[in-house]
Amino acid sequence: MDLFSYMREENLKNESPLAARMRPETLEEVVGQQHIIGQDKLLYRAIKADKLSSVIFYGPPGTGKTTLAKVIANTTSAEFTQINATIAGKKDMEAVVEQAKNNLGMYGKKTILFVDEIHRFNKGQQDYLLPFVEDGTLILIGATTENPYFEVNGALISRSIIFQLKPLEKEDIKTLLCRVVEDEKKGMGAYNAEITEDAMEFLADISNGDARMALNAIELGIMTTERGEDGKIQITLEVAQDCIQKRVIRYDKTGDNHYDTISAFIKSMRGSDPDAAVYYLARMLYAGEDIKFIARRIMICASEDVGNADPQALQVAVAAAQAVERIGMPEAQIILSQAVSYVATAPKSNAACTGIFKAMDVVKNTKTAAIPPYLQDAHYGGAAKLGHGIGYKYAHDYPNHYVKQQYLPDELVGEVFYEPSDNGYERKIKEHMERIQREAE
Repeated sequence: MDLFSYMREENLKNESPLAARMRPETLEEVVGQQHIIGQDKLLYRAIKADKLSSVIFYGPPGTGKTTLAKVIANTTSAEFTQINATIAGKKDMEAVVEQAKNNLGMYGKKTILFVDEIHRFNKGQQDYLLPFVEDGTLILIGATTENPYFEVNGALISRSIIFQLKPLEKEDIKTLLCRVVEDEKKGMGAYNAEITEDAMEFLADISNGDARMALNAIELGIMTTERGEDGKIQITLEVAQDCIQKRVIRYDKTGDNHYDTISAFIKSMRGSDPDAAVYYLARMLYAGEDIKFIARRIMICASEDVGNADPQALQVAVAAAQAVERIGMPEAQIILSQAVSYVATAPKSNAACTGIFKAMDVVKNTKTAAIPPYLQDAHYGGAAKLGHGIGYKYAHDYPNHYVKQQYLPDELVGEVFYEPSDNGYERKIKEHMERIQREAE
């Protein structure tokens, strides 16, 4: 490398965004993702031993996909090449393959190709890479924010190990923020800045597991905030919220306000007020509440408070829960709003809920009652000698597929656990049960 090239690289390092400058160079510097890079994990061992096979890193923005690729670049003896699928064309790929062949043939040296945003490659581009991955000319590292099972060629998937990166934990983000403020070489330590605890809590919380978002905010804050009389730059809560352009709302996920809001949310759905329910949903989403937590509460409400008055409410809630996990924010807010408004406007019944509670109370407080012999299992040799199954009436042999028969134990005859209401579909259930019982008399 000549002096000009060296100076150019140094200037790029100094002028590059903080998130890029702060990228770890070794595995030990990486924060978070211990489920895949803990010292007893496959990826850690493979990187340390320089025995990496083709992998695909899948996860939300700012979780460390490119960081892990850079760490591999710093530790491997193989040639490391990087392309971005959003701008790379066929000529770029052909050049990489040609160089990889030369490395392997002339020097016996492997080539690692890192493809950022690999889901942006079309099928033809992915197919082009396949034979070279298969014969070992290239070791592929793909990075994607999209589910690779939907967006990446199945043949490439079968030849790669998928590692899913998770949003960083709040404490991981705080660790990075502290590192930025203190690090004089790569971070902002030379600026003599301090960050208050509540500002750090806010940035760690509001970044929602995205390290890049938090680092960009702290960099902007330090670069644009005037020094105080003591010569220090103070990153306060007000500065932090201004830098990330999001105001603080009073919502502590572990405090009273969290429970008050979720309580109001559930009671609004139960009370058939879709406007209030959607409002409290918005408050939770704005504050960064876990969308999976919200989805769980909607499912519970759909069964507890709607029940069989509209059996489809639970289907909508479950489908929403599955969809938000697959899609994530910000689009997940639309799905959650649909589920919330459906559950809130559905006819209500807690009959299924009170039924199981009453039955559980009976089971808990009475001795175990004997099951009538004719209901007991008769599918084994000798069952008939014990009287099991004898006298059982098969419901499908009778009109309306119903026959009067005692199903409860003798001690509980007459107990009623499930009482359908007159709301929604439960009215039809109630009418159906009354009709078949009346016609069986």
